[in-house]
Amino acid sequence: MELKKKIRVLIVDDSLLFREVISRGVSSDRNIEVVAVAKDPFDARDKILQYRPDVMTCDVEMPKMNGIEFLRRLLPQYPLPVIVVSTVSEAVFDAMDAGALDFVTKPDVTSPKSVEGFLYEMISKIKVAAISNISGEKGMEDQRGIIRKTKDDSGRIIAIGASTGGTDAISKILMALPSDMPPILVVQHIPPVFSRMFAERLNTATNLQVKEAEGGEYVERGQVLIAPGDRHMKICRSGNRYKTVCFAGEKVNGHCPSVDVLFESVAKEAGQKATGVILTGMGHDGAKGLLSMKKAGAKTIGQDEKTCVVYGMPKVAYNIGAVEKQAALEKIPALL
Repeated sequence: MELKKKIRVLIVDDSLLFREVISRGVSSDRNIEVVAVAKDPFDARDKILQYRPDVMTCDVEMPKMNGIEFLRRLLPQYPLPVIVVSTVSEAVFDAMDAGALDFVTKPDVTSPKSVEGFLYEMISKIKVAAISNISGEKGMEDQRGIIRKTKDDSGRIIAIGASTGGTDAISKILMALPSDMPPILVVQHIPPVFSRMFAERLNTATNLQVKEAEGGEYVERGQVLIAPGDRHMKICRSGNRYKTVCFAGEKVNGHCPSVDVLFESVAKEAGQKATGVILTGMGHDGAKGLLSMKKAGAKTIGQDEKTCVVYGMPKVAYNIGAVEKQAALEKIPALL
């Protein structure tokens, strides 16, 4: 991703080592300039005012004030794309709820390969953050179960795909749906372990039964299955029912799990009984699969530009004619 001007980045971490690792690593990209580093939220607040960064990276665990509380206090006053850095824990989802755009897991600093992978991911996410619309997803609070089923939908199945900004978008859609929805299959670009945490969090927050797919389970009404963070997920027909298949494989469109893998299988196995939804995210994963679904007779929905954090995947899908209805995030539950 070649940019016209350098992305100005502020790095916030209480560890001098991590500040150095991140600063030197991301500065190696010619599109990124680290304008300042900060050791705690109070230091960061002053440097935000002084340097006006385009993107901030922020550790979750810090002295004086943790990263989550910092974001809750900061972002209403100074809207800024934030990528949180954390160990493997549910705290990342608390940070996302507080307004963070995305997250990266801390590497093992004794492993050069782990650090290299971390920096590659950080650079990529900083570039996405720099072009994101952080004011996009608003106005869907407190909508648990507001939608009521209005017609017979027996035999139907819903497939949803998302990337950057997707955890929040998916949460808001599912919270607005009733407990007797047709089965819903979700591919969210998310690392392993976090996919299970995400499913568990949704299971608590919504009226639906949400779990990480294991493969081999029948899809059931009122159930949402989240693709594992390191395996593709698709469906196959088993009599009059659908069964999940989860498998390790090469990345498709740069991702495993891939939205296209799910959508293509739904097009083949469910045809006109399916509904496909493509949400916020960078790149083009899911666009061709959604087109296959539409050609097979499925209903297809794309999130609109105004409410997307990153209008990438839905834009490509719309441009190739895969989207039957384009809608704001808050309208999608009613469309479903």
